[in-house]
Amino acid sequence: MNKKQLIEFVIFMTYALFAMSWVAGSMMTKDIMAYYNIEGMAAATWMTNAITIAKIIGNLSAAWLLVKMGPKKAFAFASVLIVAGVVGAFASNYPLYVFSRLVMGFGGAFAIVYFNPIVINYFSAEERPMINGINAAAFNTGNLLALLLTGSLLSTFQSWQNVIVLISLASLAVLVVWWFISDDFSLVGGTDNKNEQQTYTLKDGFKEPVNFWLPIAYSGLLFCYIAVFALFPLVPSFAAEAKYLSSIMIGAGMVGTVAGIMITKRYPLRVPVIRYCGLAMTLFAALMISTVSAPVAYGAAFMAGFFMFMPMTALITLPQELPDMNPARITVIFGMFWSISYMIETVLMYLAGVIADVSGNIALSATFAVACSSTFFLASFFLPETGKKPSLTHHAISKA
Repeated sequence: MNKKQLIEFVIFMTYALFAMSWVAGSMMTKDIMAYYNIEGMAAATWMTNAITIAKIIGNLSAAWLLVKMGPKKAFAFASVLIVAGVVGAFASNYPLYVFSRLVMGFGGAFAIVYFNPIVINYFSAEERPMINGINAAAFNTGNLLALLLTGSLLSTFQSWQNVIVLISLASLAVLVVWWFISDDFSLVGGTDNKNEQQTYTLKDGFKEPVNFWLPIAYSGLLFCYIAVFALFPLVPSFAAEAKYLSSIMIGAGMVGTVAGIMITKRYPLRVPVIRYCGLAMTLFAALMISTVSAPVAYGAAFMAGFFMFMPMTALITLPQELPDMNPARITVIFGMFWSISYMIETVLMYLAGVIADVSGNIALSATFAVACSSTFFLASFFLPETGKKPSLTHHAISKA
């Protein structure tokens, strides 16, 4: 394993362990509520809301922190905040526990934004589709680890506190590796040296429409993905149990990620992959929640998960291929991407709760979530195509 491969492994595991801690904490909600004598789900939701709030704020401030500290220290600081989630295991009261999740959320928010300048710096344009696809699966990997291991870890180590400590120790080990193998690099220059003297600020980012269409596209998919775990288990009318549907979607997502990497490497256009995978995802998700047949629901869940993750490599690669791209600019773009995505997702999740309260039917909220996933398809009509058409590429080669 060479240096850049080791760096990729470290940043991937940093975010995967963050996701594992987030999801494991959610899975242990009842144990945590009992420990702090918390009653009512409204208070319990602050465990997740704290992380979401941190991601919204942290994503937007990530670029500023990167410029102030440099890539090496900025990513290390993000990792320190993720490790600081261990404070929650020793919190004497519930507000302090929630604060520890807030701090951890800031770490995750910074880390995921820094994926892109690191990828831009260390990997060539030909290598990036594969690396982007792998990184896109980091949260899903952590989610899967939490689903597979939290129960056995809780049984083995006897308390939710010990599970949090164990995950935090793993994050600390990855942080140590990062500190010794990473280095600082220039935030200007990159894929086009003509851009070396230019700076790109958040103000510049707000002037470009693509920086809004990207998160609008992703926000519906993000909401539907979170709803699968937060809303769907509350619906009694599905043909199959929601926990099985969600597990199938995660597994299919891993397969879809691999397929997405292969397609992005072989097929040069990005928008068609985003558009038609988005459409397929929404249609299969709709079939999953509407069918009365359990086998059909399982099959639809697999296809929905597959098409949910298949276009992610193309979506992340698209902004990296914009003209005059460099590490500083890509940091701002993805800071906006994650922040706006989570802002919209938070609003949509609130509206889903309102729909359930007003109608008295939680199934309508699930339908709303699936309908919102169509933003991936609809917003694709406003995204620029950064890939080169095969015919144009062939023509250019023949002319040369």
